[in-house]
Amino acid sequence: MTVPAGHRLFAQYAYAPNALGYCGPADGKALEAVACGHDVDVDVGALARRFSGAWPYQKLIADLSVAEIGGTADPIDDHVVRAYWTGSELTAAIDRRQFGTELLSRFASAAGNYWKHLTDDLLDEVAPTHAFHVFGVYPWSRLLTSGMPQPVQVLDSCRIGWGKVVEVRDDDVIVRSRPLQFDGSLALGDEVDRPVKHRVDSGQFVSHLHVGDNVAVHWDFVCDWLAPQQVDELAYWTDWQLTRTNHRLAHSVG
Repeated sequence: MTVPAGHRLFAQYAYAPNALGYCGPADGKALEAVACGHDVDVDVGALARRFSGAWPYQKLIADLSVAEIGGTADPIDDHVVRAYWTGSELTAAIDRRQFGTELLSRFASAAGNYWKHLTDDLLDEVAPTHAFHVFGVYPWSRLLTSGMPQPVQVLDSCRIGWGKVVEVRDDDVIVRSRPLQFDGSLALGDEVDRPVKHRVDSGQFVSHLHVGDNVAVHWDFVCDWLAPQQVDELAYWTDWQLTRTNHRLAHSVG
């Protein structure tokens, strides 16, 4: 039986932070096999619901896509998963103001301190994307002026990055990409080449990588192959979020 596209796509993007112990269930090892496309006896939906960051977004994207554009109600449908992690036409179709308001009303009180930054002051910064969760909800953007390198490093690792494969090796691939920088405001710097992991015990999430391929990178792991349009979408929503996060940061400093 073929692994449903949305199940595999979710596992590909959720695996790395889960393997590092940052989010999701402690017994998330099955995500690795699913991400490699193996047919295993695992309830991916049940696993996904235990990701307190990604799941609320994907659930709400699915709910609003049904209400607004007659889309799918399945939070791990591949269109919903793609919309959240990298951005897509569905991302743009979701009303951001409604999304932000619903997110507040549904999750802020129930989730307590985890959502403490999701106040009405953030509505102009809200987007139904992982980029908003990284830069808007997580506390790291509020620690950028501490002078410590960790906030930039965490933000850069946690966001979904992208780049072009310039060398394929046995243990890793060299990816040419633009790292996140902070010099009073957040921006993507000049391209650099860096090694990125692409193998796990169960195999590879993206098989048959070639020089010139565009890939998505999450926590220093190649999690997805990207078509040119998908690169454009990810770049657009990353820039969109950085612009609005920088506006908040400038306002808070002011």
